[in-house]
Amino acid sequence: MKAVLEIEDVSKSYSLGKLIVPVLNGINLTINEGEFAAIMGPSGSGKSTLMNLIGCLDKPTSGRIIIGSMDISRLSDIELARIRGKKIGFVFQTFNLITRLTAQKNVEMPMVYQDVPGNSRKKRAAQLLEMLGLKDRAHHKPAELSGGQRQRVAIARALANEPDIILADEPTGNLDSKTGKEIMQIFDKLHDNGKTILMVTHDQKLADNCERIIRLKDGRIENGDPDGKIS
Repeated sequence: MKAVLEIEDVSKSYSLGKLIVPVLNGINLTINEGEFAAIMGPSGSGKSTLMNLIGCLDKPTSGRIIIGSMDISRLSDIELARIRGKKIGFVFQTFNLITRLTAQKNVEMPMVYQDVPGNSRKKRAAQLLEMLGLKDRAHHKPAELSGGQRQRVAIARALANEPDIILADEPTGNLDSKTGKEIMQIFDKLHDNGKTILMVTHDQKLADNCERIIRLKDGRIENGDPDGKIS
């Protein structure tokens, strides 16, 4: 199995004035290519911080994070933004679509930042929307779409640059149970097609759908070997 993500002894603390607040403590984790894993834990366990580190939105205080063969731990903010746009696809609970843009333009946006030529990104966005059953909604804005349709657009956007990892943060949290089930079926298909997916969720039923559940508590991985390592 080829590792797509390796987290080695990662800790993260924040400064509040003179107070140092530890959030993550010695995290070790390996995610293999094509894996579908859930990250669970109570509020304050460090889930969001861990996702921000994996998503290149923040840097660890200590330790290393390797995506592919690249150590992203000490990259500059500009370098992190470039890697984030190319290697990571985000799916959020609140969709985070640009309200003034059509579905087509929303899906194109990550490719704009990666300097993909106009014709290529239009073709790619149209193909993704068609794949997700939204061909007839391509020129609708988010306000004209249902919640499930918006999340499909968000998934298409996450796939735009063919990322190494899809990070999904409570992807069904704003949807009714029927629509949430349909969205999970999409993730299952993506997984079947070899996509690597990391999903943060409070929903045990959703987590049970994944190959592996990674449980965080008090900034540490709770399950796995005694030293907190999962591989």
